[in-house]
Amino acid sequence: MTYTQASMDALRQPGDDLADATVAALFERGEVGTFNTLMRYVSTVGAPLPDGLPDVAREYLRATGAPPAWVDWGEMEKARLFFIDNNVHISTALSFASMPACYVVPHVAKLLSATHGLEYPSKRMAETGQFTVHLMQPGAFEAGSRFIPAAQKVRLLHASIRHHLRRENRWDTAALGTPICQEDMIGGQMFFSLLVLDSLHRLGIHMSTEGAEAYYYAWRVVGAMLGVDQDAVPKSLDEARQFLDLYMIRHMGPSAEGAHLTRQLIDLYEEVVPGTFFDPIVSALIRHLIGDACADWLQVPRTAWDTVVKAVPHLLGVLETIEDRSPLGARALDRLGHLTTIFELSSLTRGRVMHYAIPEHLKKDYGISSTVPRNRRWTPPAATVSS
Repeated sequence: MTYTQASMDALRQPGDDLADATVAALFERGEVGTFNTLMRYVSTVGAPLPDGLPDVAREYLRATGAPPAWVDWGEMEKARLFFIDNNVHISTALSFASMPACYVVPHVAKLLSATHGLEYPSKRMAETGQFTVHLMQPGAFEAGSRFIPAAQKVRLLHASIRHHLRRENRWDTAALGTPICQEDMIGGQMFFSLLVLDSLHRLGIHMSTEGAEAYYYAWRVVGAMLGVDQDAVPKSLDEARQFLDLYMIRHMGPSAEGAHLTRQLIDLYEEVVPGTFFDPIVSALIRHLIGDACADWLQVPRTAWDTVVKAVPHLLGVLETIEDRSPLGARALDRLGHLTTIFELSSLTRGRVMHYAIPEHLKKDYGISSTVPRNRRWTPPAATVSS
């Protein structure tokens, strides 16, 4: 698939017909209480539904209660094992690259500022990390899992934001497109998949091509669960590069909202990091992962740590070498990554965090290994030139 300015323009107006119709029906009937109850009550696959739930809500839950028929479960298991091997690095990339990338798109920053985002930064960050943990749980799509209800709620939340912003005339649709339109949903999918892989590469993490492709595939499944048009979404990492490059060229820039959200992010993680000596590393990591131009737009402070952080890939390279050469070292680093991710989520949620378990499956059964030969290591697709 080739993306052009015209094809991207066509994605600025469509939202999510199913979720939008469900939310419109609930609010037009005065079912605000039912909507809020639904968002609070349904938390696991197979959980009993609240009494008195309208048919339109039941139909939405039925229609969105299963993964797409085309899912390759072998690829999903590869993605889960890739996440386990790299969970601490993925958490770093989500926090210090993916979220700032959202803020460097002015209309996305404006949308976040128009909702509850400014008041609850820790909640927003914790929900992002928790959503990924839900996805990467063994049995994420089976009875008792939390991922499918989480996806159903995110999809309804997006629809409710579109509904309220348009109804209250708080959004210039003619100039900005539909809030959380298809282009922005796909852009978000790229931020949480390809941009994460880019960041891992920039940090010097050894990734196999199979693992990187599987991780991207898992986020394609996520996109489908969140109402992304599968005819428009990039199917490969090369197509993803073209889409992301064009999306950022079309939309990135400075904004007061983006700078404010970034300042909140920095303050939040400086609180998580013990003491004050290492506080500047937060700003330095953001600057290292998104580049100076974007960091300047977001008013990320320059610090003495900017140079120090450039040594991070070399340090991680040493740890990766230990992991590659020592099964004991690999197990120790896997456990460290697990504990670090739990600590981060626990800090953001003040101790209320769902733990996840490492599956029993042997990694070799799925062609994934902590040891990645140099000739099989993934490198990002080259930058593209927009037409």
